[in-house]
Amino acid sequence: MADGEQGDAESGFFFNSVAILGIGLIGSSIALALRDNGFEGPISIADRNGESLREAGELGLGNSYHTSAAKAVQGADVVFLCVPVGAMGATARAIAPTLGANAIVTDTGSVKASVARAVCAAIPNKTRFVPGHPIAGSEQSGPRAGWATLFRNRWSILTPGPETDAGAIDVVAAMWRKMGAYVELMEAEHHDLVLAITSHVPHLIAYNIVRTAYDMEAVTESDVIKFSAGGFRDFTRLAASDPTMWRDVFLNNKPAVIETLGRFMEDLAMLQRAIRWSDGEQLFDMFQRTRNIRMSIVEAGQDTAAPDFGRPRTAADRPGAHPHEPPQDTLPHVDDVHYDDDPDESDY
Repeated sequence: MADGEQGDAESGFFFNSVAILGIGLIGSSIALALRDNGFEGPISIADRNGESLREAGELGLGNSYHTSAAKAVQGADVVFLCVPVGAMGATARAIAPTLGANAIVTDTGSVKASVARAVCAAIPNKTRFVPGHPIAGSEQSGPRAGWATLFRNRWSILTPGPETDAGAIDVVAAMWRKMGAYVELMEAEHHDLVLAITSHVPHLIAYNIVRTAYDMEAVTESDVIKFSAGGFRDFTRLAASDPTMWRDVFLNNKPAVIETLGRFMEDLAMLQRAIRWSDGEQLFDMFQRTRNIRMSIVEAGQDTAAPDFGRPRTAADRPGAHPHEPPQDTLPHVDDVHYDDDPDESDY
């Protein structure tokens, strides 16, 4: 750990105060995970959505709530940018005047190269920016979607540049490990290509197949939705993800997504030919290879081998009205909560 980093070394958090900008699924999960793992310092929360701030306050996610990102970061040792990737640059510009000289800034966006360029161009000390991406989430959004164990046994990828301060990297890595995540360092461009195939293009395919099914409703007299099988149902889960976030992902990871889509379309054309010419052997060989990939994902601990992805089988087993809302006894106890802005107005 670099000299000068303060905090509770025993707790694993080498900082004393936090600002979270954007209090959706990831931002709220960070707030809960910090408290659940022993962080006791003040948490300042900012969001441009007044209703989200009200919900965050009801859940006790922070100590102070702001519609002004610039106010939220004042005095913060670590700042989390949890806004859509298309808003990272604007948010960084908004906080630049009030950001502490030694404050560490990190983000949670699923695109790294463009975000790093935008944030580093805006903040006064780019050596303290540690680009990050926790590979965890769900199709749910908003403050009530978060839960304290979201990052446990999941990967958090950091993509620092050559100018990034080693001490800042250590602080952010230690934090993610304390919250239960595995940490991997890689180059930003490599991250964007990997995520294009493992996350971005699958979501794009899901959005498209669900749209196609909707367009087919007139032809099938509503039977597509009525008789949705497991495969289509799982596509709809991906396609229910936040539209703003995914619009920004595709616009900001354009080169990697276009390259991956090209490869996908070539492989899809090969499958089309195999079906057209009744080439069962080629179909079987490909399906066997892809089945093995699924088994390797389970063996790596990134999913469960339980039938139906571990979904509850009876009504009694199913979660309540909101499956990801944390139990009340996991919420942080807050003694000093205040709103210092009009929760319906925002400066970023």
